[in-house]
Amino acid sequence: MTDKVAVALLFGGRSSEHSISCATAAGVLEAIDRERYDVIPIGITHEGAFTLQPDDAARFALNAEHLPEVEDNGSRVLWPDSVATRELTVVDREGVRTSLGEVDIVFPILHGPWGEDGTLQGLLELVGLPYVGSGVLASALGMDKHFTKTVLEQAGIPVAPWRTVSAFEWRTQPDKIRESVRALGLPAFVKPARAGSSVGVTKVKDWSELDAAMETALAEDDRVLIESMVTGREVEIAVLGGRPGEPARASVAGEIVISGRDFYDFAAKYLDAPGIDLVCPADLMDGQLADMRDLAVRGFDAIGAEGLARVDFFLTDDGFVINEINTMPGFTPISMFPRCWQESGLSYPELIDELIQVALARAAA
Repeated sequence: MTDKVAVALLFGGRSSEHSISCATAAGVLEAIDRERYDVIPIGITHEGAFTLQPDDAARFALNAEHLPEVEDNGSRVLWPDSVATRELTVVDREGVRTSLGEVDIVFPILHGPWGEDGTLQGLLELVGLPYVGSGVLASALGMDKHFTKTVLEQAGIPVAPWRTVSAFEWRTQPDKIRESVRALGLPAFVKPARAGSSVGVTKVKDWSELDAAMETALAEDDRVLIESMVTGREVEIAVLGGRPGEPARASVAGEIVISGRDFYDFAAKYLDAPGIDLVCPADLMDGQLADMRDLAVRGFDAIGAEGLARVDFFLTDDGFVINEINTMPGFTPISMFPRCWQESGLSYPELIDELIQVALARAAA
């Protein structure tokens, strides 16, 4: 018997952000309080198999020369067969079935489709397991940039002008699309509607580059956003959901200072590519930080988010514009979300503990 909380840590997944999820798992495995928590590391392969993985942070550490991934070791983790139990079991490659014990909470640290978009959350709802983070609807909204913008705009929160184009529209009437998006002006950003970590994103400086940018984005999703570029400082803030009856709260802000790249892309975010400086806390006036925090929490509440989110802004001459809300943001120890909270007085291990405890409190309410 143990008084520790059993945490099923889910990572990897089918999306193009598989390796970043593994790197996040490495950070959590390294930092989680082992006096309070027993961890069951469940890695999802590129093909979607749920496997029992070694409890070894170093195995999944981010390395630019060899990105971490979940290897299929032949094991298969099985979810409870009814909501009457929270027991997980594993079948090894020889077919031997073993109990992993009952799980108190699931911590899904997956990014992108099939993990951050409500699909995994729906699975956990079906089997009756509580989990960290947003529910099905908020996860789906946060993942889909078109619907995030639609909801925020309806809530009176400023967003950048955009046009959403489906693969069918692009295939059947490309000339009409090319003509209509010119109203957005240049430069413009072309990005998948449902992807993260800047995967599939292109900065278009001339309309002759649009076709290639569309193909890059459509390789990640069947709907694409074309957005006007917003001129302003790129600032981000981290939000933590409250326990039942408590409001969400926002951290200090961080800033992305771009000096030698077109934008904050995958290589700059995770592979330490040059041309980007992350400044935290950002140099903001008190009034600006208060406004940013208010907008971040309003956006968090507008999509019905829970647990955590990173809200990305542009600070323009006219004020703040929300760019995106990430319901499962990058969570490696050097990512902006934990860094913002560290600068706000909450260490990485304390942040992990807070997320788990808030999720447990909400499940018990």
